[in-house]
Amino acid sequence: MKIRKYLPAIIVAYVLFFMIAFVTGLQNPLGVIVKSQYGVSVGVAQLGNFANFIAYAFMGLPAGLMLKKYGYKFSLLVAVTVGILGIGLMFFSGQISRGLWMYFLGAFVAGFSMCMLNTVVNPLLNSIGGGGKKGNQLIQWGGSLNSIAATIVPFVVGFLMGRSAGTREFINGLPQFEIADVNPMFIVLVAIFALSILAILFVDIPEPEKVGDTKEAFQQLVGRDGQYSCFSFRHFVLGAVAVFLYTGVEVSIANMSNIYLIHEVGVDPRSAGVIVAIYWFCMFIGRLVGGTLGSKFSARDMLQFSSMMAIIFMLITIFTPEKINIEIGRYSLGNIPVNVIFLVMTGLFTSVMWGNIYNLSVEGLGKYTSTATGFFMMMVCGGGIVPAIQGLFADLVGCRASFWLVILCLGYLLYYGSTGYKNVNKKIPVD
Repeated sequence: MKIRKYLPAIIVAYVLFFMIAFVTGLQNPLGVIVKSQYGVSVGVAQLGNFANFIAYAFMGLPAGLMLKKYGYKFSLLVAVTVGILGIGLMFFSGQISRGLWMYFLGAFVAGFSMCMLNTVVNPLLNSIGGGGKKGNQLIQWGGSLNSIAATIVPFVVGFLMGRSAGTREFINGLPQFEIADVNPMFIVLVAIFALSILAILFVDIPEPEKVGDTKEAFQQLVGRDGQYSCFSFRHFVLGAVAVFLYTGVEVSIANMSNIYLIHEVGVDPRSAGVIVAIYWFCMFIGRLVGGTLGSKFSARDMLQFSSMMAIIFMLITIFTPEKINIEIGRYSLGNIPVNVIFLVMTGLFTSVMWGNIYNLSVEGLGKYTSTATGFFMMMVCGGGIVPAIQGLFADLVGCRASFWLVILCLGYLLYYGSTGYKNVNKKIPVD
């Protein structure tokens, strides 16, 4: 009955889940345009992706405090408004001659918005589902839309780039793209956010327990004056580390797969892009199945199983000889090493980890849940830090061997799903 009552709120949350992944995933293909338009290095071109994730480190705690003091509806309205500002900055960066730093600023501001949205939609869905298996199921369904967005964003940007290629000057055989080429996409994103504001204003959204002022919310977060805080719960602290490593794993597999395919395997860049898109599609399938089974299996069991299977697939990727090929497609993809198939199929298992980790981390936190969620979102910055570390590792040992770092991270997630999730601080009052 509660889910039926708040169905419009669930729909709004799912639309925003989609937008979170689309805007976040947008930074990678836009890096290709930035490199082309401004003639910068590959590293500089990826600063948009880095800025988008690092924003979580700055906004995670403030977002949690805002949610604790003002509730879901107000926090959503602020988050969507900031999202319009971030996308607007990226749009206008393509209208001026030296808009590189405006683009980076736009990616950073958009990261603020995505952090705030994540801080709200996860506990909102978990609350509507009543926590436990049903709350996990609602988050998994939302995560499936997240994966759809991550799958289609490279194709949307690629289509817009291809549409303008015929009118561009060619240098070294490649057309010179501009940020303005994807203006239609920016306009659509702003329109969706604007409609979301109207929906949020009129939709009935359940609210969490609020506090009187910011000082009280901050005290609940850090445990000042002898109070407990979310950091008083061991399973939450370990869960925060888990989500830092998980987001790093999710992004690292996609980013390093592309580099591995092109530079070590010798796959055509267009084919490599399709294969990486298959990884995101596998995440969609995994989340779809996870959403279906979320009410039947505990978050603990799902995290254990998915971590173990991801480790097995990563080991197959590392140890299977690259000379063992499989024919994929009649026209463009050609012969692909079998180990790459297992690499992208890890998405079937990494897909369900986010909801499981969140569900286990906040279980039993009561009044500390909203502020804990803020710090939880702060740790999403692992999506920018772990891939950077893997990149340095790859420079030393090669791309394929660098996936040992991913296996180490998955090993920690297996530990968390087996033992680390247990709440050993049940005597702390949470009402």
